[in-house]
Amino acid sequence: MNDNKVLHKDLSYQIVGILFETYNQLGYGYKEKYYEKGIEQYFISRNIKYTRQAPYKIRVNNKIIATNYIDFIVDEKIVLEIKKGNHFSKQNMDQVKQYLQITGLKLAILANFTPSGVKSIRILNPNNLQK
Repeated sequence: MNDNKVLHKDLSYQIVGILFETYNQLGYGYKEKYYEKGIEQYFISRNIKYTRQAPYKIRVNNKIIATNYIDFIVDEKIVLEIKKGNHFSKQNMDQVKQYLQITGLKLAILANFTPSGVKSIRILNPNNLQK
């Protein structure tokens, strides 16, 4: 694969490194919110811009029917969603694709904290690759 085609290569590698560091510090078994707080501490210490629990409105007929929250938006470039479990469920994948659609961002990282370590996948927004 051509390295020039990897979206936000350096930032996404930093994020994945932070995921591993957080897991190495905490191990397995904590609630998602504690992994989020650990990740946040690494973002702060590395001066990485982020928004934690970024709100977005769900609308029908221009009326707000709900507010939902994205775990992280990193440097206004990457959605980061944190889960605890052994596999990437279709529901979690669909959730992250929805976040990409809502934000218009090109890249998301879905991370699972599992008993055997942290696993992450990159998810591209097919509707926004040409922008």
